[in-house]
Amino acid sequence: MNHYDRMIAGMVYDSGADEIMSRQLPFQIKLREFNKLAQDDYEGKEKYMKEVFASCGEHCYIEQPFYANWGGHHVSFGDYVYANFGLTLVDDGNIFIGDRVMFGPHVTVATANHPINPELRTRAYQYNKDVRIGNNVWIGAGAVIVPGVTIGDNSVIGAGSIVTKDIPANVVAVGNPCRVLREIGGRDDEFFYKDEIIDDEMRGIINEIRNKEVK
Repeated sequence: MNHYDRMIAGMVYDSGADEIMSRQLPFQIKLREFNKLAQDDYEGKEKYMKEVFASCGEHCYIEQPFYANWGGHHVSFGDYVYANFGLTLVDDGNIFIGDRVMFGPHVTVATANHPINPELRTRAYQYNKDVRIGNNVWIGAGAVIVPGVTIGDNSVIGAGSIVTKDIPANVVAVGNPCRVLREIGGRDDEFFYKDEIIDDEMRGIINEIRNKEVK
């Protein structure tokens, strides 16, 4: 079994092996070209994501610069994914991202890890664990999501959080390490920021979306 096969199997492997570097380099070159695209080149950005990513839905957008070990080749986007400046996807393993996910500036999602064993680390060996982010998740600025983590639908990850364990659906989670602060609901239907009330127009949109979901 060569090191590329070990990588795909989720085993410890040499990320600098020739059979890996020869596959990885073309995606890194394509990523460099992506970061040179004009900010309003929506067609060019979409073309890149459709061609390079493992899969990409509709109406996705990434602000440059964008960083990814494999250029996003092991990344799956749903529909309406938005990434602000400086998104880093360490996509040696798979990263699955649902619909309507928003990334704040300078978020890192990592799948790669290194063994604690010092002898293996002298060879810079690594292993990868997939990351899964559900639908309608908002990841705040500067958050870091480590290998193997799953984040449930509708949850919000506070800015600067370090997500080391799974986060359930429908919660606000913050901190280092990231912990559930509270469930979403109740007060969130009335206020959008501290004591500032959601106005009637926005409340109408909430009800419209909920009625569609019920049907």
